[in-house]
Amino acid sequence: MSRVPTRIARLAKRLATLRSDTSGLAYVEFAYMLPILIALGLGGIELANLAITHTRVSQLALSLADNASRAKQEVTTGLPRFRESDVNEVFTAAALQSRELDIKTHGRMILTSLETNASGGQWLHWQRCFGDKVYASSYGKQGDGASGTSVKGMGPAGRQVKAEYRYAIMFVEVAYDYQPLIYGELIPRQTIVKTAAMYVRDDRDLSQIYNPAPTATVSSC
Repeated sequence: MSRVPTRIARLAKRLATLRSDTSGLAYVEFAYMLPILIALGLGGIELANLAITHTRVSQLALSLADNASRAKQEVTTGLPRFRESDVNEVFTAAALQSRELDIKTHGRMILTSLETNASGGQWLHWQRCFGDKVYASSYGKQGDGASGTSVKGMGPAGRQVKAEYRYAIMFVEVAYDYQPLIYGELIPRQTIVKTAAMYVRDDRDLSQIYNPAPTATVSSC
């Protein structure tokens, strides 16, 4: 008697059993979903990194404004002075604080002394910069408002800060090119810009930035 029909029957039975077997269904579904889950997880990491970077740049601007408002050289015969070396030191401190961002390569920090002129108008007395990124201040350049009252202050419209007579505000702008962790080609290139402002903490000689010998490099814009 031929064994072929018997073998066919056994094969058909096994195929029927395999068709009704659902013990590996979860593994198959997981295999299909794994790439999507990985993409979503990495996307969440990227978004979290973007949010953290916004916070870090904002804190960097605030720290720079705070340090610039405190720095000074005590003078026994007059008011404390602010020097070019002080400017360089606060920039260096900010760069060290944001070492992982590499602000020198990917960003620009702009420090402006907002004061009042002889007419009572707002005056961008001096301005210093740090970082390789090409970025100009959104609120004016050094010397703007030296006379007259055309300059109304610094900052976004409706939220401008204004210096009071004989006082100075250290106004900071930080622009940073965001560096993606994973999705460099999918996330649009963007520049994060944050601002901060602090009144100079005590009396300061506002006539100029001093640069006594040995002279320091001027971080001009």
